[in-house]
Amino acid sequence: MDSEVTVAIDPHVHSEGSHDASEPVELLLEQASEIGLDGIVVTDHDEIEESLRAAELAPEYGLVGIPGVEVSTAAGHLLAIGVEERPEPYRPFDETVETVRDAGGVAVVPHPFQRTRHGVRKRRITDCDAVEVYNAWLFTGYRNRRARKFAARRGYPGVAASDAHSAASLGRAYTELTVEGVDSTAALDAEDVVATIANGEANVHGRRQPLHRSTHHYLKGASKRFRYAVRPAVPTFLRS
Repeated sequence: MDSEVTVAIDPHVHSEGSHDASEPVELLLEQASEIGLDGIVVTDHDEIEESLRAAELAPEYGLVGIPGVEVSTAAGHLLAIGVEERPEPYRPFDETVETVRDAGGVAVVPHPFQRTRHGVRKRRITDCDAVEVYNAWLFTGYRNRRARKFAARRGYPGVAASDAHSAASLGRAYTELTVEGVDSTAALDAEDVVATIANGEANVHGRRQPLHRSTHHYLKGASKRFRYAVRPAVPTFLRS
């Protein structure tokens, strides 16, 4: 019988490398190990340095190291999982998807359709490798149900993630992957995880954040979107 191992991965986590989070990657890795996850993907907003460091440190915590980034595209946010370089922000959505694939990663659409959080609209999702069908930070379950139905209709694999902005929120949603050809977590690497996500061999698990936390997070997101909308225009070549 061929060997295989089942692992629990939280593929959408933010560290102090994001403008809206403050936890060091060491704390996130320690928490992930303590609650029984096998790996996390630190996906900071348009920054990859802390994710690369987390992936390098992960084996010290008994975790598989998987780098990534949540990159801003012209259509909304996109998770680039398994890449070691940040795709250029604010590029066309399809172009960014191809850049992620060329770099050996998978392009996952997070919190789709939720405009207050820069979710990509349905009509703009013309190609991707997976859809986040369960995000623990969504205000109600409606968006998750809509994302799940959309992914099923289009034949996209689904993943679940905590979208944690603190260590306490890690693992509230996670993706369970059965990886073939390996017999232990220690033998896994990022390429195995990426390939398994792309093949659609995943089960999703999760529970939403408590209502008071979701409300606070939602209002913060709406406030940031308003400030973004009224700020002076910045030429594309000046964006970092």
